[in-house]
Amino acid sequence: MATSSNYTHPFTNNNTRTKFLTSSKDGVFGSSPVSVTVKKQGNQTRQNSIRSALQTPSILQVPKQTPRKTSKTIELPSLSPSPKVPQNWNLLQKLASIALDAIEDRIKDNEKLHPLPKTVDPDVQIAGNFSPVPEQPVRHSLPVAGKIPEHFNGVYLRNGANPLFEPTSGHHLFDGDGMIYAVKFDNGSASYACRHTETHRLVQERAIGKPVFPKAIGELHGHSGIAKLLLFYARGLCGLVDHNNGIGVANAGLVYFNNRLLAMSEDDLPYHVRVTPSGDLKTAGRYNFNGQLESTMIAHPKLDPVSGELFALSYDVIKKPYLKYFWFSPDGKKSDDVEIDLEKPTMVHDFAITENYVVVPDHQVVFKMSEMVTGGSPVVYDKEKVSRFGVLDKYAKNGSGIKWVEVPDCFCFHLWNAWEEPESDEVVVIGSCMTPADSIFNECNEELKSVLSEIRLNLKTGKSTRRAIISPENDVNLEAGMVNKNLLGRKSKYAYLAIAEPWPKVSGFAKVDLSTGETKKFIYGDEKYGGEPLYLPRDNASDEDDGHILAFVHDEKAWKSELQIVNAKTMKLEATVMLPSRVPYGFHGTFIPARDLASQA
Repeated sequence: MATSSNYTHPFTNNNTRTKFLTSSKDGVFGSSPVSVTVKKQGNQTRQNSIRSALQTPSILQVPKQTPRKTSKTIELPSLSPSPKVPQNWNLLQKLASIALDAIEDRIKDNEKLHPLPKTVDPDVQIAGNFSPVPEQPVRHSLPVAGKIPEHFNGVYLRNGANPLFEPTSGHHLFDGDGMIYAVKFDNGSASYACRHTETHRLVQERAIGKPVFPKAIGELHGHSGIAKLLLFYARGLCGLVDHNNGIGVANAGLVYFNNRLLAMSEDDLPYHVRVTPSGDLKTAGRYNFNGQLESTMIAHPKLDPVSGELFALSYDVIKKPYLKYFWFSPDGKKSDDVEIDLEKPTMVHDFAITENYVVVPDHQVVFKMSEMVTGGSPVVYDKEKVSRFGVLDKYAKNGSGIKWVEVPDCFCFHLWNAWEEPESDEVVVIGSCMTPADSIFNECNEELKSVLSEIRLNLKTGKSTRRAIISPENDVNLEAGMVNKNLLGRKSKYAYLAIAEPWPKVSGFAKVDLSTGETKKFIYGDEKYGGEPLYLPRDNASDEDDGHILAFVHDEKAWKSELQIVNAKTMKLEATVMLPSRVPYGFHGTFIPARDLASQA
């Protein structure tokens, strides 16, 4: 289960700290790998290696443990030695930049007088194998132990947060710039590449040579958060930055739709990324569905496996409507927005679809911008609010027909599937119920739990029931995963979910029978941790579990990364692809078959 609250992260010990070195080669945080660890002993300083990833057992509740010596060093990209001045700035803009930089330095100096919560402390959030890596051009013919399954022709991609620059103040793991890690399979061979998604934000910061866009979670809290927002808009008024074309990081979800790979974070439009014939990645640009999408789109749109339609949400933290729903036809034509009436701006990170409905959570984690005035975070847990789910016809013209069903004390950061059971007038929702609900964003001492749950919404009575799918004595934290994509919105037997222990690292994954709770676990190995498992069904499979599970795995002892391929039916390892560079722990992924790659836009 989650680690004990008696522990603290060893990076809070002032005697040990990972240093970022300046490189004269590239001048960006993500340019070339360098590493050193400095340990103070009395008045002497000496270079020493530490196994940093093992010192990061939790982003949320952080174990105390003594740093252990190892022969492996931590590879960290280098930091720009000094900010750049874009050549097209005039004299007044250069002077304005100097003045605003000086104000920013004063704000940061004031911040240093107060300790950062672990939820926004960079030494906790991006230490060890959560730390960034440089881009990796394509490497072909990777070493493989075992045999790559014959139906693996295409590319496996996973998204993640990989900050280009070393954080200079508060930073949450979710704040990092998006990077996509790709393994391309071609007739039994494999290649690897990883690239930043060239967001509007990243391109500007790279040109300036330092981070200037505020970090939504790590920095926007308290009076300093307000000051940084004002500073950012002042830079915009002076023409030093352009915030009119999105400020998102595109680091969370990936979906392949209408011949396009889309990288998403819920604070912006998607970004279109192309997979080249060689297996490399190239950002085509911010994508608004040919001018049809004018709002943000959350990172978990749902692709209906039968109709081929894409369903999505957009939420706003400032003005009504706080939530909108829309969908796209298979050829990319957007519906009108459907406004869903919410009393407060709510974090809606995920939702679900069934054959006929869309299921929208309205939970207790809300946005309250006024909290910043009193020194707090705008992401808060509203204990007076009752969690509920809204069930709306998938093709509704407006939100008036939504049926709300209360599900008290329920917060599901992710929903794995949902389906209808007409004989009982119920919609069944499968999700992981997380407590404390806001622990990802706000520091707390309570042990975090994520319980795989079946939630039944009775559309006739308006009542709900909820049960834990796995018995308490066998329960583990399950967060991040999927069901067979061909059964999304239909009744499924199995879910493949990450075993998020020691939280938030992932020691393996579980194949769970959703009706009986029977759980079969696959553990990545001694001191090996990974991320979200992706289930790839075999073409024309006769059974729901006839396929394979893919997962990026990092060996914290050898400090090397690999891709493990596991048979979903037998739960046995079939192949391991040795990767040429480290893959940080990240977020969500997808698989694009070769036949789809051939028709990319």
